[in-house]
Amino acid sequence: MILALKMAWESILGNKLRSFLSMLGILIGVIALVVLVSIVNSATGSITDTISGLGTNLLLVSVSDDKENPIRLSELDTLMEDEDISLAAPLGQTSATVKYGYTSDESAAVYGTTNPYFEIQGLELAYGRLLMQTDVDNMSYVAVLTWETAVELVGRPDATGEKVYLDGIPFLVVGVLAEEDSETSLTGDETVYEAYIPYTTLSRISGSSRYVSRFYLAGTDDTSLDLAEAAVTEYLLERLNQDEDAFTVSDQSAIADAMSSVTDTLALMLGGIAAISLLVGGIGIMNIMLVSVTERTREIGIRKAIGADPRDIMVQFLIEALLISILGGLLGIAFSWGILQIANAVAGETMTFTLDFSVAWLSVGFCALIGAIFGLYPAGKAARKNPIEALRHS
Repeated sequence: MILALKMAWESILGNKLRSFLSMLGILIGVIALVVLVSIVNSATGSITDTISGLGTNLLLVSVSDDKENPIRLSELDTLMEDEDISLAAPLGQTSATVKYGYTSDESAAVYGTTNPYFEIQGLELAYGRLLMQTDVDNMSYVAVLTWETAVELVGRPDATGEKVYLDGIPFLVVGVLAEEDSETSLTGDETVYEAYIPYTTLSRISGSSRYVSRFYLAGTDDTSLDLAEAAVTEYLLERLNQDEDAFTVSDQSAIADAMSSVTDTLALMLGGIAAISLLVGGIGIMNIMLVSVTERTREIGIRKAIGADPRDIMVQFLIEALLISILGGLLGIAFSWGILQIANAVAGETMTFTLDFSVAWLSVGFCALIGAIFGLYPAGKAARKNPIEALRHS
C-alpha cells in the first residue's frame, strides 16, 4: 500500500500541469460548496441574532379593520391586567424633516409610542430619560433620539436639553438611546434619522387618528408567550365581531423559526448545486485516469510480467485517483478560507463569514467518494490488461 501511494505521488508530480487540471473541477466544486454554504450559514446566524435582539418574548399586533370599534390607547392598560401579559405599547410612524440650529433639513423617521415600548424592545438609555406617561397625557413636544441621530444632528451624543425641529415644530430632546441600540438607516446616499415622541403627540402633528392600529405586547416570560397570544386573540375577536381577518398577531420566535427554515432550504439547495460541480470534477478525473492508463500500458505489462497481480495494478491506479481528488478537496478548502477572509474584509462589521468546518470535512469525504467511484473503472481497465499485449504496446 505504501509503495502504491509512493508511485501514485510520483506519477502526479511527474505530470504537474495535467494533475492540477484534473483536480481543478474538484477544487472549484469544493470552493462553491464550502463558500456558498458558509455564507448562507453566516447570514442565517446574523439574521437570527437580529431577530433575537428584537426580543423573542414579544408579539406584534396589527389591526387592519376596526369594525368601527377602534382600540383606544387606554385599553392597552386593560390588556396588561392579564396575568400572562406584562407590557403593552403602541407604535405609530411617520416621516418628517428634522433640523437643529442652522443645519439644513434632513429626513427623519419619527415613531410615536409610550414608555413600555423601550422595555419591550430592550432599548437602553445613554443620556437623559425616556418618555413618561405625563408626556403622553399632555401631548408634550419631547423626543428621545438614537445615538447616531444625536451625533450627526447635534454634533455630540449628549443632546439632552437641546431643541430639534420636526417639520418646523420644536421638540425638546429629553433622552438619547445607547449606541448599540441605535439603528440610523441609510437610503441611498441619504441618512434617515430616528426620533421617538409620545404617541398622542405623533397623532397631533401627523393628523392621524389617536386610536391604536399597531401595538407590541410582551409576555411575563418565554413560556407565557402562547398564553399571551391566546389572551390578546380572544380579546380582539370579542372586540372585532369574531373576524379573524381583521387583525394579525405575529410571534417573533415564529418569524425566527420561519427564517431559519428558509435559510436551511437555501443552504441545502446551494449545496446541491455545488455538489453537481464535484460530480463534473469526478468525470474529469476519470477521463484523465483513462488517458493515464493508455499512456502507461507498457508499464502495466512490465509490472504484471515480474509478478504483480491485477489487484496490485488496480490499487495503484485507484489510489492515484483518490489522491488527486483529495488533494483537490484540500486545496479547495484552502482557497475557500482565503475567499471568506476577503469577504470579511469587504463586509467589514456588517457581517462575519466563517468557514464551516463540518461542511469542509464533509466535502473532503465527498471528494474521496467521487475519487473512488470515478477511479474504479480506469483502475479496473488497467488491471484487466493482457500482459503480453501490454508489453507489445509502444
